[in-house]
Amino acid sequence: MTGAGPGAEVLEVGAGTGQATRGLLEHGWRVVAPEPGRQLAVVARRVLAGRGEVDLVVSPFERWQADGRTFDVVLAATSWHWLDPRVAHRRAAELLRPAGCLAIVTTEHVLPPDGDDFLRQVQRVYEEVGPGDGQGGPRPPGAVKAPDVAAMRDSGLFAEPIVHRYVWGQEYTSEQYLALLSTYSGHIAAAPQRRTTSFTRIRELIDARPSATVRKHHLTMLQAARRSGRPTRNRPEPGGGSRPVAIDFSGRPTRRTVSGIRT
Repeated sequence: MTGAGPGAEVLEVGAGTGQATRGLLEHGWRVVAPEPGRQLAVVARRVLAGRGEVDLVVSPFERWQADGRTFDVVLAATSWHWLDPRVAHRRAAELLRPAGCLAIVTTEHVLPPDGDDFLRQVQRVYEEVGPGDGQGGPRPPGAVKAPDVAAMRDSGLFAEPIVHRYVWGQEYTSEQYLALLSTYSGHIAAAPQRRTTSFTRIRELIDARPSATVRKHHLTMLQAARRSGRPTRNRPEPGGGSRPVAIDFSGRPTRRTVSGIRT
């Protein structure tokens, strides 16, 4: 991931159910994972049992007591946006060893030029029934900017960030697609009758297709920067001249096409 070899120590911010953690352990890295959700930590412990050296701690990242321990990498896989921005970057820098790397992973739904037009067609359902985001569907990958680079740079604690972008797609049956939608905050918050109506319409659209599936594309961005100096608790230090760390994020989903490469 950062050129770190087997035995590298990684602090994973908000491991959730351990989806990204599995990829870290497969590299032979040792993982400490503060997770604020007690029930999520229970699931992650079960999922990760026997997979490698991992310590799941029920605690918010911002208040986790490291007892002087530092790490080669601090990784947040789709969890950074939950953190308090007033303390998150400084906390990460404090927990990194010299030249250690902060890696922030984000994922957004996108529609590449050769993407499935279903995601535009389904907007009619959202316009008529809801819930919609008012954006008219996913954006093309090139229109999506890395959301955390400016804050990483402005913190004064890291070298110039670099960004790796991966576009990947996955096929869903109607059942799988609706199960995915059920995890989205907009659908969770929708009135039950509105959600039922929209799901029924979406199921009908998918089942009527020749393949009875829909292909959804995602853009995963890995934003990475090396710690540039020794952080203090009182003031940010100016950024250093360290060169960026080249990263190949290996925790992305398997059996999917990522940047045209089968993983």
